[in-house]
Amino acid sequence: MAIFLYRIGHFAYRRAWTVIGAWILVLAALLGGGLALGGQMAESYAIPGTESQETIDMLGAVFPQVSGASVEAVFHTTDGSVDDATNKAAIEQTITAIEDIPGVAAAVSPFSEYAANAVSDDGQTAIARVQLNGASTDVSQATLDALTGSGEIGRDAGMTVAFGGQVFQDTTFGLTIVEVFGVLFAGVVLVITFGSLLAAGMPLLMALIGVGIATGGILAAAAFTNVSSTAPMLAVMLGLAVGIDYSLFILSRHRQQLARGVEPEESAATAVATAGGAVVFAGITVIIALLGLLVVGIPFLSTMGVAAAFAVFIAVLIAVTLLPAMLGLIKGRMTPKAGSRAHRRALADDDAKPTLGRRWVNTVLKAPIVAVVLVVGVLGTLAVPALSLDLNLPTGAAEPAGSTQRAAYEMVEDGFGPGANGPLIVVVDITQTTDIFTELDAIRTELEHLDGVSFVSQGLPNETVDTAIIQVIPTTAPDDPATKTLVQDIRDLAPSIDAEYGTPIRVTGQTAVTIDISNRLSNALVPFALVVVGLSIVLLMMVFRSLFVPVKAALGFLLSAFAAIGVTVAVFQWGWFADLLHIEHTGPILSFLPILLMAVLFGLAMDYEVFLVSGMREEFVRHGKPREAIVHGFQHSARVVTAAALIMFFVFFGFVPEGAGVIKGIAFALAIGVFFDAFLVRMTLVPAAMALAGKAAWYLPKWLGRLLPNVDVEGEGLRAHLGDLAWAKAQKGALTAEAAYLGLPGQTMGPLSFDIEAGSVVTVQAPAASRRVFAASLAGRLDPVGGRLQLHGSPLPSERSRALRRVGLVDVGAGQRHDLHRTVGELLAERLELSVPWYRSAAAGQAEWIEKINLALRSTGTSHRPIDADTSMASLSALGRATVLAASVLAERPEVLIVDLGDALPVDARGRSIAQVLAVLAPVKTTIVLAAGDAVQAASGAMIGARPTVALALPEPADHDIPDHHITDRDVPDHDITDCEELEHDVPAQNTVATPDASEERVLEEGGVR
Repeated sequence: MAIFLYRIGHFAYRRAWTVIGAWILVLAALLGGGLALGGQMAESYAIPGTESQETIDMLGAVFPQVSGASVEAVFHTTDGSVDDATNKAAIEQTITAIEDIPGVAAAVSPFSEYAANAVSDDGQTAIARVQLNGASTDVSQATLDALTGSGEIGRDAGMTVAFGGQVFQDTTFGLTIVEVFGVLFAGVVLVITFGSLLAAGMPLLMALIGVGIATGGILAAAAFTNVSSTAPMLAVMLGLAVGIDYSLFILSRHRQQLARGVEPEESAATAVATAGGAVVFAGITVIIALLGLLVVGIPFLSTMGVAAAFAVFIAVLIAVTLLPAMLGLIKGRMTPKAGSRAHRRALADDDAKPTLGRRWVNTVLKAPIVAVVLVVGVLGTLAVPALSLDLNLPTGAAEPAGSTQRAAYEMVEDGFGPGANGPLIVVVDITQTTDIFTELDAIRTELEHLDGVSFVSQGLPNETVDTAIIQVIPTTAPDDPATKTLVQDIRDLAPSIDAEYGTPIRVTGQTAVTIDISNRLSNALVPFALVVVGLSIVLLMMVFRSLFVPVKAALGFLLSAFAAIGVTVAVFQWGWFADLLHIEHTGPILSFLPILLMAVLFGLAMDYEVFLVSGMREEFVRHGKPREAIVHGFQHSARVVTAAALIMFFVFFGFVPEGAGVIKGIAFALAIGVFFDAFLVRMTLVPAAMALAGKAAWYLPKWLGRLLPNVDVEGEGLRAHLGDLAWAKAQKGALTAEAAYLGLPGQTMGPLSFDIEAGSVVTVQAPAASRRVFAASLAGRLDPVGGRLQLHGSPLPSERSRALRRVGLVDVGAGQRHDLHRTVGELLAERLELSVPWYRSAAAGQAEWIEKINLALRSTGTSHRPIDADTSMASLSALGRATVLAASVLAERPEVLIVDLGDALPVDARGRSIAQVLAVLAPVKTTIVLAAGDAVQAASGAMIGARPTVALALPEPADHDIPDHHITDRDVPDHDITDCEELEHDVPAQNTVATPDASEERVLEEGGVR
């Protein structure tokens, strides 16, 4: 990955305007398209698979009058009562006006005989029930505006009128001045960190561009599907935080390298490859954790997870592409000034004046057991309130003060009791009863005897008399734990009612739906935490090649996560410091907050873990001293991790004071969680625990190490690649081996050392297995086991893709019948399409190569009939087919052509013929490798005398003790050497051909056409 990112960094730096222009187009397309489509946010808390949702879906078919969204029009007077002549007339006029509004299915006056418990005991408050067409997500803004406008009739009569219902929830989103202050604080941290306004502004610019793109994409999606208003706010919050942090990590590494004299382009590419590798890893972990919300099975939560993951994905892409492109415009102006603090910090070594980070880690390491006990004790204590965690979705009480929904909620609560804001709907199946009203009255009586019931309405059958509904008003508020108990009591009562009356009952309504969602999320919390912890352990084992580091990181993550949940419970549920944080309503915690916190905090925690511990691992691998590795890695990473954590904290916390009710709690939990994880867990607990573990912290069983892929976040592979690249560029030859061992571990041939100039003829004598290994190694299909190997300035295996394009393979002795059913023209046309420039005709190129083929065959001195485009490959002799196939490979202009002559026929005749053909077909600068099972020196004599000749003899692959300094740190497939027989089929179709052995047909020197 590091090498891939290194190349991306180089490309973006060199093609700065191309990359910047592409991102500008993406920003304009998504943001402009999202605004043009006019997508609207809509709250939809439907949750498939629960009793409440299934019952709502059933009502849509059997009782459509009550299945859609509903609204409560609440009237209140302090002068007299609502049934006074004037007030009553105004209410009736309002109901009439509401009935005429498009989108309204029915409106029931509080004075109607069908209204139940619609006027308060004191006569000052009345509730009119309004049924809308369709679900809440289908209600248009015009309908809502008309509903609220109808309230003017009651207000003109002197009453207070408000409207309640889920459809009136505020679904708009936007940044306030307080959130902007959070970004400004982040900017201050960046200025202090970099000591440069230019450097500080770059991460902010990257984050704002990423947020704009993510917001545009979410707005566009909202035009086609339901998107909660929380989704874009969460995406903005996360996009700002990670966008700033990811650019900070890369830019910090870039400025350090510039201060040490690294050339700007090389520094930018290296920073993207190293720090960018950690950014990609951290971003992937956040994205995986957020997408893990899909498995919970709650649509609105899945949408939030996808939206947030999209914002993080954009932030990662911008950090590794747009940022180096911007650096390509700035060039060396990011270099810290000589003598500045930034310059001194970059040049400082371990013996320089201790930094604050080094002083802190030295303090921790003086008594690591004390640090561990203190951190675990503090975070464990803060996590205690999490035992009282009560989850629920927001009610009208959480709406902003002054909103119509908040006013309606408070008026209903004052007039009818808190339970009137969360009525339960009991649906009764009456298909099996003949005495409907008697049994409905009996069921009503049983419901009234339950604890926590304030009122039970009479049963109301539908028009087809197969389903009835009964309204149950609890004594407690919708988000009160006692209401959850009542819902469960009704469900527990259902079997006995069914057994006695033959009338199954089910509970639904908005309150029941929110309770079911909260129960589903509560039950999913522990399994989700285990999945996240398991994922973190596996990912960190891949990165650090250790058992202790992942387990310690996962346990630390759980500590910080549950401590953050505990503090959030104390503030938002218990009300501690609520006034200080401008929290107007305390109560149950948002039901999806804990899972969302775990998903986001997991990725951020792994981010800090990677940046702190990767430096420790790199140092430990170098000298094997665990304590020195901890100090070295910590002091070189602490500053950037501190800055990143503070930026996260300020951005998240900026959404708390004036944030919407839903986002406020999420932002607070994330801010506290980041603070705990960064400063208590990663920067205190981690070095202390690793000091206690000593060398055991880096232990990983060998069998497990072989199973785990090496993601190379520290860029070890890049450093090896850069060293190999510098060596390859210094070589003068087209093919160079330096003490190279080729093959597979345990079965190698070597050491091989040669330096072959371009255009040479290389004759290789080797057994079949050795020839296959040699060809596969030169073509980049098989990694060298040790030593160094390069092809035209490209080191192998790190630039194997270039080798694949530069090497052509022709297997004369394969004995296989490839392409016999095709014509010469078809075979050449296929190859020429891949290689002919756009401004040249493929037909012209085909004619040119057919002429070369005929000329080459004539050069052998044998008679043959001319070949044309329509000549069948099957009609050609073995030499004719070999010539056409070699020409088809050479048409793609390889720089090295490897021809395997096989073992079956006399080498002199065969080699002389193929050599003469290649002398005509191959350009002078093309290096030709002729390989056979016996001596092929005679073959080179037939070549044009101007070409230099090199002879190689390769042994059979065998067991070798490779010197340690020749062993490469590369992953090699774990299979036997005989598997190399299949390597020729792994090479892409281009540059690879095979022809039948002539033992079945004619010897190669005969040439000609049948």
